[in-house]
Amino acid sequence: MRLLLINPNTTAAMTDKVVATARAVVAADTELIGATGRFGAAYVACRAAYAIAGHAALDAWAAASGPFDAIVLACFGDPGLDALRELAPVPVVGMADAAVHAACQLGGRFGIVTGGERWEAMLREFVGARGLADRLADIQTVAPTGADIARDPEGSLSILAEACAQAVANGADVVILGGAGLAGLAARLADRVRVPLIDGVIAAVVQAEALVRLGVARSRAGSFSPPPAVESIGLSPSLAARLAGQSGA
Repeated sequence: MRLLLINPNTTAAMTDKVVATARAVVAADTELIGATGRFGAAYVACRAAYAIAGHAALDAWAAASGPFDAIVLACFGDPGLDALRELAPVPVVGMADAAVHAACQLGGRFGIVTGGERWEAMLREFVGARGLADRLADIQTVAPTGADIARDPEGSLSILAEACAQAVANGADVVILGGAGLAGLAARLADRVRVPLIDGVIAAVVQAEALVRLGVARSRAGSFSPPPAVESIGLSPSLAARLAGQSGA
């Protein structure tokens, strides 16, 4: 099985962190290929960077050397997720989408802890668009961004533990650690938090493996069926070719 892990920001070290976290949990015969955004923000922390990251995710997928059995969008908030699902002929799993659905199977209401203050409003909109607003108990944002946390995970553990405890106090039965920068920290925080903790990267890659093993065919009808060919200007040649209807996984 080959999984493409797309980090749609421009920090290659974040891609490496995501791949390393995923490698620890995937099956022995699963191959992981990381792809980093060719343009855009170093770290997605606002709406403008998020919008650009959606384009960067599509661009990275189009440029990657396939075929792949599934794609993981390794950026919490999942910029470009539905567009990738429309274009790609294989399952596409987003970190945030995977994490919130896993949380709903483990408890009644969930909380999210992440870095960067602007993410609270953005994630409330994301959860609402997924029809899960009534399952969201709380969102706690901490002052360090995900990039800051990735650079100093040890120094961030206490503030993350406090945020998780606050989410539990506000009604969360499960807490999601949101963001590629927080990948791998759930295990280190588990003994400090009284409810299950979900790592978004791990949730996404194990769900991607499961969807491949389900062996379901791609939809041939509805809004996620292959779109009609689209002419474009100014895009990378690989992405322009995909929009024009040229195949690839």
